[in-house]
Amino acid sequence: MTGGMDHVRVHPRFLHSNATSHKWVLGAFAELLDNSLDEVCNGATYVNIDMLRNKKDGNKMLLIEDNGGGMDPDKMRQCMSLGYSLKSKVADTIGQYGNGFKTSTMRLGADVIVFSRCSAKDGKSSTQSIGLLSYTFLRSTGKEDIVVPMLDYQKDGREWKKIIRSSPADWNTNADAVFQWSPFSSEASLLKQFDHIKDQGTRIIIYNLWDDDQGQLELDFEADEEDIQIRGVNRDEKNIRMANIYPNCRHYLTYKHSLRSYASILYLRIPPGFRMILRGKDIQHHNIVNDMMIVNEITYRPQPGADKVSQDSNIVAVVTMGFVKDARAHIDVQGYNVYHKNRLIKPFWRLWNVAGSSGRGVIGVLEANFVEPAHDKQGFERTIVLSRLEARLIQMQKNYWYARHRPCGLSNYDSPSQISNLYHFRP
Repeated sequence: MTGGMDHVRVHPRFLHSNATSHKWVLGAFAELLDNSLDEVCNGATYVNIDMLRNKKDGNKMLLIEDNGGGMDPDKMRQCMSLGYSLKSKVADTIGQYGNGFKTSTMRLGADVIVFSRCSAKDGKSSTQSIGLLSYTFLRSTGKEDIVVPMLDYQKDGREWKKIIRSSPADWNTNADAVFQWSPFSSEASLLKQFDHIKDQGTRIIIYNLWDDDQGQLELDFEADEEDIQIRGVNRDEKNIRMANIYPNCRHYLTYKHSLRSYASILYLRIPPGFRMILRGKDIQHHNIVNDMMIVNEITYRPQPGADKVSQDSNIVAVVTMGFVKDARAHIDVQGYNVYHKNRLIKPFWRLWNVAGSSGRGVIGVLEANFVEPAHDKQGFERTIVLSRLEARLIQMQKNYWYARHRPCGLSNYDSPSQISNLYHFRP
């Protein structure tokens, strides 16, 4: 029986299968960073990602918190429901998909507890809410609906008073479920989490993190105490060693396994004063253009009438291309970093695949707001517009390569200025 608990009529197995839509675990982090960045309009000045310890069992947990506007009880329920997104009606927000919070948190771990405080506005009192989305709870209790225990409070003077939505007995049923299945065993320990939030904000704690095929945590917190990395096929020790030798290729060599590296190139622009903090240290925003030499800019205008592309002549993409400054080392780095509405969708997208070294060392950056991202924001929907963009980007890379390349080895040259002499630069 679910009693007075909030619940959604979807089988809990859907939570797990839905989370696997994130093939890449760092893509799940990106969804949560998007949500915090979208809160800049509500006063957010930071997002903080860290590791915590579960006091019940000593296991590692993930923390993602920001000081944005927070969520009132109704918005909290919308956040924890499936297929609902208020952002779909808001222009210029990154997180457009209602399932983003659920799929990303469930991709990182089996369980998540959310604390959110919303400051007083529009004549309404301040509120704070706690919500538990726990696959462990649902599976262990044999629930056939997705039950989301929630606790709400409203500020009355200096005190926080319970919001009783149905009956005190139902409120207690929700509280008992949270005490049993969350890392917090009492109401006092739950409320203490709001000390971190101050006036407004949201604090997300993900626990029972997933293991990999070898039975180790998928997330690696030990390799670098200032980073969160992933184990397995995305981690290449040779690339890590090369990244220390060739700094201009560092992000290409490390973004697949390092959250710090990936997050530093995740956005083209960071709002002034906004901080992304990972394990106590700021993530330094990085523009891939700074890794280039012999830079060239080309304006691409999508063909009007293709799919849903507007006739608006202002819809263009400025493609910035160049040789990576470490090109003389013959590192096989090439491809385009393609952003959509400021957010990186395709990192180092390799389109020109030929035998030999043709195209090697050429990288590019563009913001293509006229192509539609896939639901997990790790690729684009296959459309005519995308096919035409692909073909044009390949041609741009070919033109750039053949206009500047001569058949003598870059390794004979020691400095960017000497390498520059190797090419016929035509803006």
